[in-house]
Amino acid sequence: MALMKAAFKIKFMWLYWGGNAKNSDFWLCVPLNLHLPDVAKITVTLARKTTKIHHLKKSMSHKTRYLKLPFFFDVRRLNEDLSKIREAEWIAHVNTAAYENDWSCVPLRSLDGRSDHILCLPNVDYEDTDILGRCPYFQEVIDTFECEKTSVRLMALGAGSRIKMHTDKGTSFEDGMARLHIPIVTTPEVCFTVEDEDIHFSAGNAWYLNANCLHGVNNESKHPRIHLMLDCIVNPWLEKVFLDAGFVPNAPPKYGDPSINDKNVGAIISSLIAMNDEPAKQMAKRLIAMQKSGTSS
Repeated sequence: MALMKAAFKIKFMWLYWGGNAKNSDFWLCVPLNLHLPDVAKITVTLARKTTKIHHLKKSMSHKTRYLKLPFFFDVRRLNEDLSKIREAEWIAHVNTAAYENDWSCVPLRSLDGRSDHILCLPNVDYEDTDILGRCPYFQEVIDTFECEKTSVRLMALGAGSRIKMHTDKGTSFEDGMARLHIPIVTTPEVCFTVEDEDIHFSAGNAWYLNANCLHGVNNESKHPRIHLMLDCIVNPWLEKVFLDAGFVPNAPPKYGDPSINDKNVGAIISSLIAMNDEPAKQMAKRLIAMQKSGTSS
């Protein structure tokens, strides 16, 4: 994990304030050595000043949006295991606002091994489902990746269906989690749009999608698209696989988070100083030091 440790040495924590229909998302940078009462005081004060800083969060340019990994799996055997899935085991995706027509899942590894649970949750126990137990080739494919897996599921996008453009925060290699797609049933008419680029994920190959990027999927074919999708925890083995495949990590953000950049850091510093509060002044001084040094340390 040397790459990850070197790139993400954190001396700040980032408190998410969200947004609303009029305001964009934004984050608040808080030094880790602040006492909680001071953190609360600053966050409450800044919450009252959202009209000045609500626009801070910007989309960042990702060095690697997607990556084809050096694995190829037997499409015939993948389809043999797929044929063992019963129609009643497919579960409609819960976020109905995120897609049009038909998007459904089958959990193969889930919370406590439940075959009725498709959500990806942090800090829970993931176990194989009974469904995976009758799919030996799926198990073989999953075991190919010598790292911990959290959620594993089949994802079906119906003919003529669309997943709208969105981001899945915290699901990039740099975050310590790599989301892998292994297409089982697909055609060239099925395309991901990743930021401003269209890409078809070919059957049998293993593909990494940086889901922190703005992305969506269109299935313009007359057949469902079905992928085996794995959420993998990054470890040295997976790190080497990615680097050998040409992965280029993002440079660590200058101010510790992509929300803060050279264009808006001055406004943030001014807002902190205007609070006339000692913890806020400490934060401003740290940002000024980063601004001058050009580093996040």
